[in-house]
Amino acid sequence: MTEALPIWWAFGVDHVNGGFHEVLGLRCEITPAPRRVRVTARQIFTFALAGRLGWTGPWERTVEEGLDYFLEKCVLPNGAVRMVTNADGSPKDDSFSLYDQAFALFAMAAAASVVKDRSAVEAAAVKLRTLLMTEYKNSIAGFEEAANPRTLPLKANPHMHMFEACLAWEEVGGDATWSKLADEIAELCLSKFLDPKEGWLKEFFNADWSVVGGVEGRICEPGHQFEWAWLLTRWGTSRKRPDAVAAASRLCELGEKHGINVSQQVAIMGILDDLSIHDGTARMWSQTERMKGNVALAAIASSEAERDDHLGKVVTAARALQRYFEVDTPGLWRDRMNPDGSFVIEPAPASTFYHIICAIDEVGKYVSTH
Repeated sequence: MTEALPIWWAFGVDHVNGGFHEVLGLRCEITPAPRRVRVTARQIFTFALAGRLGWTGPWERTVEEGLDYFLEKCVLPNGAVRMVTNADGSPKDDSFSLYDQAFALFAMAAAASVVKDRSAVEAAAVKLRTLLMTEYKNSIAGFEEAANPRTLPLKANPHMHMFEACLAWEEVGGDATWSKLADEIAELCLSKFLDPKEGWLKEFFNADWSVVGGVEGRICEPGHQFEWAWLLTRWGTSRKRPDAVAAASRLCELGEKHGINVSQQVAIMGILDDLSIHDGTARMWSQTERMKGNVALAAIASSEAERDDHLGKVVTAARALQRYFEVDTPGLWRDRMNPDGSFVIEPAPASTFYHIICAIDEVGKYVSTH
């Protein structure tokens, strides 16, 4: 944090047009380019959490100015957020993405936890939530990817981040509807997203939440196994739901057993349900989620051996994560490792910072309470 936050404030914040840059070159080069709204949302979260973790840099100003930019440039009149803005903040793509709506709600919760007056951001969040529940609700549970016309397949991943956002609003004192929506998404995961025989998390679904056919229906992403394990452990513990915790434990177990490039000790992007590799790339974010899933389960372990096993996995994932930081400029990172351990040479994506600081926070919580 002491290296990354100053770098991403000095160079990653757009001090001319407002908002945040999508990427930084590995020597802090800035290339003006369109920005995905999800990245703006993630950076608001990152600096809000940085403040809560004790960073003494200008986090408060960054959150307030980032939030002002977000509400002015990224939010549409109906309360939804657009998908992409140009570098100068003008609209580029107003398409609806459920994934982006989830991160908008998540960023708003983070901002609400630190700004002096949360009334405007909370009102914006409730307006977006109301839109989603009236215009984009699936008739069974969860949400559609689009409305008028509907688009398929439905996806687990945006629901994971919606779940995360609802839990975040619950933690910062949002109204009871956030908890109810979190419960609905958790139940949807337990009943539809998870394979009833093996426990794998599936990613793509038909309109009735049955798993799609073809390769899409066979994909399992280890990083998402770990990320859902983290969320289900939190929810299952707070709701006293041992079935959710058991499902989380199984997700983590499957990720560890089948989703690791053993020679490099990194979590890979994708496998199929016959355990063949679908995508052997190892993204940085998968390593942070491996840390989070294991540390959450370590915190509630029923035995010392179980706890130590999960903590050992946290250490292994942290060591793997450290390799991504081995760049010329401290505070930047690699994003994609090839199966042979080499890295794709490319700019550092801002979107990854959210994963990094969240993992730091989760490990820190464990250390401070155990």
